[in-house]
Amino acid sequence: MRVRHSCWMIIMISLLLWSPSLPWASGEGAGISPDQALSQLREGNDRYAGGTVKHPNQGADRRKETVAKGQKPFATILSCSDSRVPVEVLFDSGIGDLFVIRVAGNVADVDEIGSMEYGVDHLGTPVLLVLGHTRCGAVTAVAQKAEVHGSIPQLVDNIMPAVARAKAAHPQMAGDALVEEAVKENAWQAIEDILENSEAIRKRVRDGKVKVVAAIYDLEQGKVTWLGSHPNEKTLAAQ
Repeated sequence: MRVRHSCWMIIMISLLLWSPSLPWASGEGAGISPDQALSQLREGNDRYAGGTVKHPNQGADRRKETVAKGQKPFATILSCSDSRVPVEVLFDSGIGDLFVIRVAGNVADVDEIGSMEYGVDHLGTPVLLVLGHTRCGAVTAVAQKAEVHGSIPQLVDNIMPAVARAKAAHPQMAGDALVEEAVKENAWQAIEDILENSEAIRKRVRDGKVKVVAAIYDLEQGKVTWLGSHPNEKTLAAQ
């Protein structure tokens, strides 16, 4: 797992967490249950994939409301930076609905986990979704042992355990099929990294205040396939 210099981010998040007078620091959550939040995500994606989008909460009134009353998103979402995965669009949602963290390969490292803690623990979102997607370039690079440069090796090292598990489980698999299995394993890996490194999120899981789930978005179909909670969630959350 890479280690990045995150001093400024830590300082800024600390200021936000301890400044309840700021208009966006509501801390009240969306006022709905985890199951209700998941239903909203599913319904939004069904509308998008089915071509019946409503484009909710995207007008001037919504902008004014979220400035005056603060943000109360109903889900925190860790997704890939891929330009073909526009999170608010594919869930047919609007301003202030989703607290989105995007990074190549939807990896969960220091900065991403800190951002998720802000969404889950401070804003009180009842759902934390790790959203992978088909044909992920970051996962493909690791699965195919592509040569990468600059800071990218430190970015994709989080994906290596997922690819290793996919290869171990399917030793005869290669090419696109292996990549798709690794994409799923990478979503589980991100949840493991989150729960292993965030006591704040672990506690909210134990208290039943947040559901942490994985899903995969299909670039061609526009449809999200829901994988559910991590199979070892109880053990991971009990740390």
